Amino acid sequence: MLFFILIIGVQVFCIVDVVRHGRSQMWISALIFLPVASTIAYFIVEVLPSLRHNRHVRVARQSVIKKIDPERELRAAKSQLEIADTMANRTRVADALTALGRHGEALPLYQRGAGPRPDFRTGEKLARSLYLNDRPGEALSVLDALPKVTGQSDLDRTALLRARILEDMGRHDEALALKVGHQTEARRVLEDVEKLMKYIDRHTRASNGQMYDWAMKELTGLRT
Repeated sequence: MLFFILIIGVQVFCIVDVVRHGRSQMWISALIFLPVASTIAYFIVEVLPSLRHNRHVRVARQSVIKKIDPERELRAAKSQLEIADTMANRTRVADALTALGRHGEALPLYQRGAGPRPDFRTGEKLARSLYLNDRPGEALSVLDALPKVTGQSDLDRTALLRARILEDMGRHDEALALKVGHQTEARRVLEDVEKLMKYIDRHTRASNGQMYDWAMKELTGLRT
């Protein structure tokens, strides 16, 4: 009985979906007279392809994939690197390793990808990787040498990373000056991080736990 009610419910859903999206009326006849087979066919042919363009569905799908197969992106990135040993592909592998918390493996790839004069984005990633590998002095040197940018989000991220590095180096006054000087921007960036944490998978959150814990501690301080 329950199975029969379920079939009826799905059947009605599909018919309403046909009408709402102006799809071929032939689906209605098929759904009425061949409910099980036509429902399966309708989902495969009409519903699933349309869901791929839904941002929430894509995010949920990616989250499920990461939980089931967390190294999928790493394998794909390594495959591309084998085909073409480019800066972009090396950085992609390094990003995947960083997401898995494998910072020691990621650092050499960031270093090779950055080269002697990295652009802002690559240099920022290298500085963050150096910091995550307990090399704050080198990370600070890379930040100091980054090309100048005007984008506020870029300035905010590097200012906060610099403040975190200075704190770890015991240079608390300099770190405080940075945080106070960018208080409004810092709070906005940290609140964005707080929102992002609700959607990332547990593995990624755990691998970057130190950074997230610090960010939430700083956000609490800015709110008081």
